Amino acid sequence: MTTDKVIVALDVPDLESAIALIDKIPQVSFWKVGLELFTSTGPAILEELKSRQKRIFLDLKFHDIPNTVAGACRSAAKYGVDLLTVHATAGSDALKAATAAVQTSSAQAGTKPPKLIAITLLTSISSRQLAFDLKIPLELPEFALQMALLAQESGLDGAVCSPQEVAQLRETCGKNFVLVCPGVRPSWADAGDQKRSLTPSQAIKAGADYLVIGRPITAAADPELAWHKIVEELNTVS
Repeated sequence: MTTDKVIVALDVPDLESAIALIDKIPQVSFWKVGLELFTSTGPAILEELKSRQKRIFLDLKFHDIPNTVAGACRSAAKYGVDLLTVHATAGSDALKAATAAVQTSSAQAGTKPPKLIAITLLTSISSRQLAFDLKIPLELPEFALQMALLAQESGLDGAVCSPQEVAQLRETCGKNFVLVCPGVRPSWADAGDQKRSLTPSQAIKAGADYLVIGRPITAAADPELAWHKIVEELNTVS
């Protein structure tokens, strides 16, 4: 099992904290930069990671009208990141506009376009919240599948889903559709606010291409030890 299947979440508030964490776990090759850190640092954190030859998952979850989503994706693609997220619920027009934007922007910048990944449903949302808070009359697995299919039909490269939906999405969307699973929790870690979780080995066996793991590693007393424990677990997956 290659370690680049694990994307470690840089969910820290500033550049200094991010660099300190990167230095603690030099073995990590793939890092996620989310809203908090990017809002704090801007592209400086991306430049830092690129200078260290790290892969980058820019997880900004764009969700707006098609023109705005396209503009945001056009700008983000210039950074040369590997994965970029948009919400599937922005709709097919926005998803198609995003796909066209990253291709055009990357071609102009001379960079490889990022893989555009759709958010199906946040992993903090439960079936009860989907029904009662969001008033969506579909079972949660069906809703996640419909969002993934919408993304695939709109030309996106993959989707973000909880580990509990990944097997169904893999079977329906095929082997070439990239599936990214946050909300992964080792058996020895606190579940926190994740409602729909599996262990790393379970998620990979179910069909995930990448696992996004944050607090079980970054909040551990020894982040490097936690990282190695997860890698050892994944090495048992045939």
